[in-house]
Amino acid sequence: MPKILDRMSAHQMVISPVVGMIICCLSAVAVGAQSTISSYSPATNKTFPTQLLWGDTHLHTNLSVDAASGGNSRFGPNEAYRLARGETIIAHNGMPVRLNRPLDFLVAADHAETMGLFPGLASADPRLLETETGQRWYQMYLSGPEEIAKILIEFGNSLRSREDLLDSPEYRKSVWQRVTSTADAYNQPGQFTAFIGYEWSSGRGGGNMHRIVIFADDAERANQVVPLSAYDDNRPRGLWRYLDQYERLTGGQALAIPHNSNVSAGLIFAETDSDGNAMTKEYAQSRNRWEPLMEVTQFKGDSETHPFVSPDDEFADYESWDRYRGFSTDPHEDSMFAGEYARPALRRGLALFTKVGANPFKFGMIGSTDSHTGIPSADENNFWGKFSWHEPSATRAVEPFVNIPNIVQLEWEMAASGYAAVWAQENTRESIFAALKRKETYASTGPRMSVRLFAGWDFVAADLARPDWIEYGYQQGVPMGGDLLALASGAYRKAPSFLISALKDPMGANLDRVQMVKGWIDDQGETHEKVFDIALSDDRAVSSSTGKVTKLRSTVNIAEASYTNSVGAPILQTAWRDSDFDPSEPAFYYVRVIEIETPRWPAYDAKFFGTKMPPEVRMTTQERAYTSPVWYTPE
Repeated sequence: MPKILDRMSAHQMVISPVVGMIICCLSAVAVGAQSTISSYSPATNKTFPTQLLWGDTHLHTNLSVDAASGGNSRFGPNEAYRLARGETIIAHNGMPVRLNRPLDFLVAADHAETMGLFPGLASADPRLLETETGQRWYQMYLSGPEEIAKILIEFGNSLRSREDLLDSPEYRKSVWQRVTSTADAYNQPGQFTAFIGYEWSSGRGGGNMHRIVIFADDAERANQVVPLSAYDDNRPRGLWRYLDQYERLTGGQALAIPHNSNVSAGLIFAETDSDGNAMTKEYAQSRNRWEPLMEVTQFKGDSETHPFVSPDDEFADYESWDRYRGFSTDPHEDSMFAGEYARPALRRGLALFTKVGANPFKFGMIGSTDSHTGIPSADENNFWGKFSWHEPSATRAVEPFVNIPNIVQLEWEMAASGYAAVWAQENTRESIFAALKRKETYASTGPRMSVRLFAGWDFVAADLARPDWIEYGYQQGVPMGGDLLALASGAYRKAPSFLISALKDPMGANLDRVQMVKGWIDDQGETHEKVFDIALSDDRAVSSSTGKVTKLRSTVNIAEASYTNSVGAPILQTAWRDSDFDPSEPAFYYVRVIEIETPRWPAYDAKFFGTKMPPEVRMTTQERAYTSPVWYTPE
């Protein structure tokens, strides 16, 4: 298994007898010194991750042009970090807002393209007004909503033409320094982690190709560069080159996370490179190096899988947001689905590995919000809208998501999702970033359920009864995000076994079931998938005739926006072995945990405001978590 580095390893000390006596007499000097002898404290020898940390790696503030134009006039990075830490702030609708529970980490990831435009216009920033476009936009800003709308039209056209109309390096640098210094100011090692980051917003090919960029470092390093925007280079290869140059220049670290693959027009997980050329080993390796994760669930829909590509999966159609090709009015085509969702992408990755010798889609999974309100809340009963103009109100659920002509996408179709879960040693930039890179992460649509996954060759059910079963899992196997090494040639044939534990959110719903999702490629080069129900609540079993499981009764009272935990289970654990395993076939495995049915956010709106929703509005949900996969590659 991959070795987890021990950051607290002791250093040997050679001390003379005289000095030794002095130290014994002045015992206070020795307080906190690490000993080379064994300790009564067992924790001194444990280095595996024990902390489950929750965060949002994709939050927009009023520094993003679309967020500010969408009603967010006041919530900048300061307000975002304050909310993430658990403070209460007055929202634009006059209501106080606070997260149900604070987060452990946050990335204020504003769009690089003309970052800080509207706050700069509002304050008449002199660096912005030095430019001809800045002066003109300032006068338009002062003229009111109609002229402001024209600014947005010009900005949108500039993104399509890749012409930076503002073109002010000094202003761009000043905004970035504000971003980095604010993150440093709120970063409190051991208590709350504020990462420096931004969003690279390419629309290359007509689909959403956006990535979140996260730096592991402080402002001193991050200020040696400015964000690469889609104006500078709109190809993923250009972004990877920028990240490589950053690491070489500063000695720091960075990574990128694709998101909203569900509206990428089939391009994010294409079998070719971004220029439409055949995938090469070098390209696949670069993608694997710089993009170890994907954001699989967020406000604009869920991207785990879709009924078109997973027709036998009864839970596939979850928060689907798939009617349009990206954000254009062109209709979506069925051929795009395979390049838009995580599960078919993981299958494609296996096939590409056999063709080019590297897997470009060997990613772990996280969730995040993509909120443009500056409010990082993914709870159904605390949903504050995609944009600030859709903060809670009696009518927001049936209002358009954005005012784009010919696109009828209503706010109720937004998903109150999701969060990134990370298994780390401590709440610091260093430890969380390391967990992100090694993919020891999982995605939640909002609930903070605790999920563990270990893969090995010899795990059995009795191992879960061990008080140290988690430590045993690291010793005898690999965690989520890892590679299960093939057994040596000549070893007796056996199938991989897995230890899985899922514990409900202590403030949330019981669990319905735990599933194992397997994908593999056969000797003919064809990829396959199968979903196994491996742990079920309420003494249910898989039917031998249908292969299905009886559905739990719903306890939801829609009128009261309530439910009970009279069904389901607070914890589901199992040891599972793949009885269909073929050691010659590359495969991946990930766990999906599904809650019992609960009210969806429009039900909470209807209850609070005393309104009635149209019949087409979805009022219930079954929230879930997706672990990062474990991969198996034949020897």
